[in-house]
Amino acid sequence: MLNLNPAQRRRRWLALGVVALAYVLSFFQRFAPAGIAQDLAASFQTSAASLGVLAATYFYVYTVMQVPTGMLADTLGPRRILMLGGVIGGAGSVLFGMAPTLDIALVGRTLIGLGVSVTFIAMLKLIAVWFEENRFATLVGVCMLIGNLGSVLAGAPLSALAQATGWRGVFVGVGALSLLLAAACWFIVRDRPDAPEAAPAVKFDRTALFGALLSVIRNRATWPAILVNTGTCGAFFTFAGLWTVPYLMQVHGMSRPVAATHLSLWFGGFAVGCLLLGTLSDRLGRRKPVIIATTHVFAAVWAILLAGVSLPASMSYVLFALLGVSTAGFSLTWACAKEVNPPMLSGMSTSVTNMGSFLAAALLQPLVGWLMDQGWHGEMVGGARVYDLAAWRHGLSVVLACAVTGAACSWWIVETRCRNIWHSLKTAA
Repeated sequence: MLNLNPAQRRRRWLALGVVALAYVLSFFQRFAPAGIAQDLAASFQTSAASLGVLAATYFYVYTVMQVPTGMLADTLGPRRILMLGGVIGGAGSVLFGMAPTLDIALVGRTLIGLGVSVTFIAMLKLIAVWFEENRFATLVGVCMLIGNLGSVLAGAPLSALAQATGWRGVFVGVGALSLLLAAACWFIVRDRPDAPEAAPAVKFDRTALFGALLSVIRNRATWPAILVNTGTCGAFFTFAGLWTVPYLMQVHGMSRPVAATHLSLWFGGFAVGCLLLGTLSDRLGRRKPVIIATTHVFAAVWAILLAGVSLPASMSYVLFALLGVSTAGFSLTWACAKEVNPPMLSGMSTSVTNMGSFLAAALLQPLVGWLMDQGWHGEMVGGARVYDLAAWRHGLSVVLACAVTGAACSWWIVETRCRNIWHSLKTAA
């Protein structure tokens, strides 16, 4: 247990609160295209495939930055990278909101992805260094709950605000807020407590860093967590990040506010699920059973969505709430990866695990759009393309396959009993 004085305990909670607010913006930026997909399609007169590329640009950059962010979190520390990320992401948001063309919007979206890509890993590093190990999953769940306020805001509230005032001003405002949080991170966040029990900092040695990265990648116990994260979170980011509202409007005939409410309910269920499942896992002292159960429910719900069956409104809302809670199962994979690797490499192990999901979203969002375009019959409404159920099924089948892969790989998760077992794994090998 960390032996912190009262001032240090207050500082860690204040720092975590500031970073959690930055994480809210990260989630908002990640899923914002879903709430304004119709507006973006009309503003830039673009196809589903091009819209998929616009949304996926965030994920391209995020994917590339995961390993470097893990290294930077373990060397430079979270304070510096959070400040720089906030400045870059804020500038990108302003540019995106003012973009006159699709090309400029792509540049803005790229800067957004680059800026916010550091937030989550820096937050995990902060929790790993400043808090006790047996509270890791619970605190991650709490931060995910707070962060998901951003995804909830990116659903119905953003859709309504965009219709009332236009989507551009929203992103300019979010950019300004990002700059303020960057300053707060610099003045409030500290990289580590001055306590003997704290994990030692990793020195910046290029050879040692790449050796450490290879040790995480070569660790067979890391890969089940990576694959579960890739399958489950990849499906989540791909569809919730862009296609949910258009799908519900075009396939099930929902109005835009009702469809956006379903999206917000998915995000809300996910937020609550992260807190509940993290706490449940820590109290049970088990990771694997919770991950297996939730990933299989998640895949089952996607099978229902692929069928395109129209449900009564109450059942439809329940289905999306269930989808949200079951999505949260993947949040335990960060703890699983951290607990089978050396404690001093917590940033690197979580970033490697996180990389698969963003790579999947980066590849699948344009792929889903391209598959849908193949079945498009030329119908347009309000400057945006309209697709029938058959075209949507082409895209949904890819997402379902991704979810099923995550569920299948959950059986190979290494049970850690909520403690770091790296030393015992190394001894057994």
